[in-house]
Amino acid sequence: MRKLRILTINIHKGFSWSNRKFILHRLREAIRSVDADLVFLQEVVGKNSAQAEKHSNWPDQAQHEFLADPQWKYFAYGKNAFYPDGHHGNAILSKFPLLHSEQIDTSTNSFEQRGFLYCAVNIPGSPVPLHCLCIHLGLFAVSRRKQLRMQADYIGRCIPPAEPVIMAGDFNDWSGRCVNDFAKILGMKDAATEAKGRKARTFPARIPFLPLDRIYFRGLTAKSSATYYKGVWKKLSDHAALFIESELP
Repeated sequence: MRKLRILTINIHKGFSWSNRKFILHRLREAIRSVDADLVFLQEVVGKNSAQAEKHSNWPDQAQHEFLADPQWKYFAYGKNAFYPDGHHGNAILSKFPLLHSEQIDTSTNSFEQRGFLYCAVNIPGSPVPLHCLCIHLGLFAVSRRKQLRMQADYIGRCIPPAEPVIMAGDFNDWSGRCVNDFAKILGMKDAATEAKGRKARTFPARIPFLPLDRIYFRGLTAKSSATYYKGVWKKLSDHAALFIESELP
């Protein structure tokens, strides 16, 4: 068995939950402290020239590159939303080589630009790649259902059924019914539920009581689960971070 440490967090474009402070540097230290093998990030700014002019400590590189350096040698970024000053989207940071990555557009209406980032990861000693999907679903239930169908179609077409999959991110779904049905169809399980017997509560980060952020597995076993919103994580994003320690055969 190989142990894999996995973290997911919606970084709120590098701003505090109240949008008053640019806290990307503090967030980098918090993420580094966990020393995860794979980090799934949502609302990552690839470029924003207007915000760069306002904040003297805005990094010269894209946010995912700033967060990755020097701990995660491999990373991928997928643009979701485009606007005059730049763009933001999803990112995956990895300690292992990436064999392939692509961003899949799952926008379903004119109000939201959405998508998921796919990466195939080369895990040393594994005969097959580890398939990773970084998710950020829409705010409307009807959109989420359509997006989940798109993801199911992609997984069914592009990923062999016997190969391991991690699907992690911000599902924007507090009831969990739609996502749970989707996961069962694909043979996936909620990692926090497997480790602790219940879904992880991650929103709002000040007092988390809604399970918006999830990690789903196929072909891995969840051994422990933790939600980070205190200590170094306090007053960072509006979402708490979700951490899972797992085993991959």
